[in-house]
Amino acid sequence: MGRKLDPTRKEKRGPGRKARKQRGAEVELARFLPPEPETGRKKLSSHGRKRAAKRRLGAGSGPAGRRPLGGGGGRDPAGQTAHGRSGFSDGNSKWLAPAKAKKTQPKGNHVELSSDGEVEEGSWEMEEEEDGSSEEMVDDYGASSSEEEELLPIEKAALKQKPDRKRLSEDDSDEEEEEEEEAEEASKQKLGQKEEESPDLQLNLDVDEQFKLPTSEEIEKENILFISEPPDLHVIHQRIKGNLDVLQDFVVKREEGRTRQEYLALLRRDMAAYYSYSDFLLTKLMDIFPLPELINFLEANEVPRPVTIRTNTLKTRRRDLAQALINRGVNLDPLGKWSKTGLVIYDSSVPIGATPEYLAGHYMLQGASSLLPVMALAPQENERILDMCCAPGGKTSYIAQLMKNTGMILANDSNAERLRSVVGNLHRLGVTNAVVSNCDGRQFPKVLGGFDRVLLDAPCSGTGVISKDPAVKTNKDEKDILRCAHLQKELILSAIDSVNAASETGGYIVYCTCSIMVEENEWVVDYALKKRNVRLVPTGLDFGKEGFTRFKERRFHPSLKSTRRFYPHTHNMDGFFIAKFKKFSNAIPQAQKEVSAPSAVPDTVMEPPPKKKKLEGSKADKEQKLPQPTLKKKHSLQAQRRPLKA
Repeated sequence: MGRKLDPTRKEKRGPGRKARKQRGAEVELARFLPPEPETGRKKLSSHGRKRAAKRRLGAGSGPAGRRPLGGGGGRDPAGQTAHGRSGFSDGNSKWLAPAKAKKTQPKGNHVELSSDGEVEEGSWEMEEEEDGSSEEMVDDYGASSSEEEELLPIEKAALKQKPDRKRLSEDDSDEEEEEEEEAEEASKQKLGQKEEESPDLQLNLDVDEQFKLPTSEEIEKENILFISEPPDLHVIHQRIKGNLDVLQDFVVKREEGRTRQEYLALLRRDMAAYYSYSDFLLTKLMDIFPLPELINFLEANEVPRPVTIRTNTLKTRRRDLAQALINRGVNLDPLGKWSKTGLVIYDSSVPIGATPEYLAGHYMLQGASSLLPVMALAPQENERILDMCCAPGGKTSYIAQLMKNTGMILANDSNAERLRSVVGNLHRLGVTNAVVSNCDGRQFPKVLGGFDRVLLDAPCSGTGVISKDPAVKTNKDEKDILRCAHLQKELILSAIDSVNAASETGGYIVYCTCSIMVEENEWVVDYALKKRNVRLVPTGLDFGKEGFTRFKERRFHPSLKSTRRFYPHTHNMDGFFIAKFKKFSNAIPQAQKEVSAPSAVPDTVMEPPPKKKKLEGSKADKEQKLPQPTLKKKHSLQAQRRPLKA
C-alpha cells in the first residue's frame, strides 16, 4: 500500500467538470449492485464498510460475560438493557456516535460509485475518534497509518516538487474551467437568441436560403461545363424546385430587379436539361399547362403506361378470359367502370403477346386511350362505317365487335406496309365484315362516300405518347406541327364529305389524335366548324378534361367545351384528344366552296391548253413538210389498223 496523503495540505475541490458530466453509467450499474438495507443511514465507502464489518466480528468474538465500555448494563437477546430500557446505556454512547467523515484526494480521475449507483465526489475515509486514545490505526492489510515514518531522500525531494506541480496544475485547471464556463455562457446566450428567433425561423425557413437567379457569367460557365461534362442533375432539380416556389408567389419571393420572364427562361432551360426536351417543345407545353401541372406531366412521361388488353367479345367473354389468364399466372384487374371489355395487366409469368388465348384471337393488345374514340363513335349494327386511318387495326376490330360482324366496315390506310398488320389482326380476331383499302384519305369522297359514320384517327406529332417514343422530345419543331395541322384539316374535310347527313342512324364523325398540341386539335376542329355544315355534340365520355375555347390570342367556338382531352398525369393513359361532330347538311356552304376548291388543286399553276385551230394548222404544216414516202407509209399503217378496229 502506498502512503496516505495529508488531506490538510490542499483544499478539496471535488471532481472536475468532465467527471460531473460523465453520468449515466451509474444508472445501469445500480441494477447489479445489492440494495442498501437501511436508507436512513449515511453512505459508507468501501474502506468504511470493511472497518464496520471488522468491528462487528470483533464484538461477536469477545467473552460471554464482557460488558461494553463505559460500564453500561447488559443486553438481552430482545435488545433490552438490564435496567429494562431499550437501547444501549450511556457508557457506550460515545462509541456509538457517528464517525466524522473526512474527504481524501482521489488518485487520478477515479470516481467511486455507491451502492445506489450515484457518483461519490471523493473517496471518504471513516476515522474513529475516541477520548484519551492515541493508538495508531492499522488498516486491513496491517500497515500503519502514521506518517511519522522516516522517508528516503528521494521521496522527500519528490514531496517538495509535488506542491509546485499541484499549484501549476490547479492554475491550469482553474483557467480551463473559467474558459469552459465562458464558452458555456456564450453558447447559452446563443441558444437563447435562437429560441427567441425560432418561431420566425420555423415559419419561414427559406429566408436565408432564398432562391436567387444565377448571373449571366455563371450561366456562361455552366454552358461551357455542359459541353465538356454532363450536368449535375441534383443541382438542376433543386433549382427547378426553388424557381417554381418563387413563381408561385412571385410578388413576395421575387428578387428585386428581376422580371418574371427571366425566371421563366431559367426554368425552361433547366427543365430542358433535366428532362431532355427541346426548347421549342417546352415552350409549347408551358403555354398549355400551369407550372405545377407541367412538372407532373413531364414526370408522367418518364414512366411507361400500364399494359392493357381488350377482350374480343366475338369469341369470348371478359370473365372467361380473365380466369384463363389468371390460371396462366397473369395478375390483372378490370380496366375501369367506363370500359366493359378492358383489362389492365400488372405482371405476368408468360408473354402476353404469345399466349394461346392471344393466338386464338380472344383479346387484342390495345392502349386504354385507343378504346375511347370507338366508344364515342358508338357504331350501330348494319351500318356502313369508314375507318379512314385504320392501322394497325385495333379500332377497326373494336368497331366490328360492337357491330357483331354486321354491316360493313371500310378499313383504309395510305401506307400499304401497315395494312399487313391490319389484315393479320382482322383474321386472328374473326372479323368478317371489313374491307381493307389502300387509298389516300384526302381523295376518299371521290372514291366512295355515303357512310353512316366515319372515324378519323389522324396522323399527328405524337406529343401525347412520349412515354412510348421518347424521340418526340427533341425531333419536333414548328414546321412539323404546322405540317401535321395542314394534313389534318384536309383529312377532316374529306371525312365530313364522306358522311351522309340523311342517314337514319348516323351522320356522325369522330376526330381524334394522340397529340396535346392546340394547333392539331382545337384549331383543326374550329376550322371544320367554319368550313362545313357540322356541329359538335357530346362525346358520351364521363371523364376527361374539356377542350380549350381560348388559347393565347386565339378564340375558338364555345361548343369546343364538349371535346375531351386526356393526359397521362391525370388519367394514367396516353395523351389523347377526341371531338364528335354531327353533320346536319350535305350541302357545302357556297362561300367556303369557292375557297376550298383551289385548295384541292396543287399549288403549281397550270397553263391553259392551246387552241384546236392552231394545233390543226401546225399538224397540216408538218404533214406538208414531210416527204411523200413517209405520207404513204403513214396512210398505209392507218389502213391496216382500220379492219382491226372494226
